[in-house]
Amino acid sequence: MGIFSKKLGIDLGTANTLVYLPGKGIVLNEPSVVAVSEQDNTVLAIGLEAKEMVGKTPENIIVYRPMKDGVIADYRVTEAMLRYFISKTLGRFNLWKPDVMVSVPAGITSTERRAVVEAAIRAGAKNAYVVKEPILAAIGAGIPINESRGYMIMDIGGGTTDVAVIALGGIVASTSVKCAGDKIDQAIADYIKKNFNLAIGDKTAEAIKIKIGSAIPVEEELTITIKGRDFIQGLPRTAQISTNEIVRAIDKELKIMINAIKSVLSETPPELAADIIDDGIIMTGGTAQLRNLADLVYRRTGVKARVADESLLCVAKGTGEALNHLDTYKKTIFSKR
Repeated sequence: MGIFSKKLGIDLGTANTLVYLPGKGIVLNEPSVVAVSEQDNTVLAIGLEAKEMVGKTPENIIVYRPMKDGVIADYRVTEAMLRYFISKTLGRFNLWKPDVMVSVPAGITSTERRAVVEAAIRAGAKNAYVVKEPILAAIGAGIPINESRGYMIMDIGGGTTDVAVIALGGIVASTSVKCAGDKIDQAIADYIKKNFNLAIGDKTAEAIKIKIGSAIPVEEELTITIKGRDFIQGLPRTAQISTNEIVRAIDKELKIMINAIKSVLSETPPELAADIIDDGIIMTGGTAQLRNLADLVYRRTGVKARVADESLLCVAKGTGEALNHLDTYKKTIFSKR
């Protein structure tokens, strides 16, 4: 184990948790899902194993996500989840307690922040640092955050969309909306319920989004066969749905995200706004991969946007980078306790 066993970066997301080990890179990427037995309140499965159970469990097993909208909704379960991810990463017989850096949404309150630190320490960390997601996403996307230039980052995950302008290592203006991947999936499921009389699960809605979804109407549509339960007859049935219907289905959610950008732009000092017009908006997070989202941002705001490489991994990479260069990022990370 040696020298590398002492530090871990954790991107604790609503939908997925990623763990970064300096020297190794991203060593774990699993859903932030926990299965709990109702009778004796014990944790049965965590991560991938638990996600497999979503929508398929008997009544006495509850599968849920302890992170709601990017913050800890269930403290005990989050702690169990963190402990599992930490020990899975370091191996069962590891004696060192690692220093852990955990990402949190920009809009987090000090109470929520303390909850994350406490959960990490109780889950086996020696020290726990919490850093705001947009900062980590920017570092992970390769943005030189300590420069005097202004950069705009839009981090779109499962539970939250964080939009922030970063300059000189700090957040100048930011907002966080509880509208991201999950809400898009929900909108797709609702649309299919209303227009096709079909009930589909979250996992199916997510699959539809990934396979055929788009942020703006397209000329060459993709189609997919959806399988679900007919509301009226209660029997399984299939239907065809195509891209532009998904565009309509998720229009409202995308508007909320675009408005988040607009509100941050309106609070940005003019000097920095000029930098952002030059560099554009950098999009990170899993949901940034929605087809044509950058085009939509450009159409609605007039500012060009681009998706960072491996956008899902940016925050996790950022934690690793920050851990490796704690001195460089010290003032950013430890400024607002």
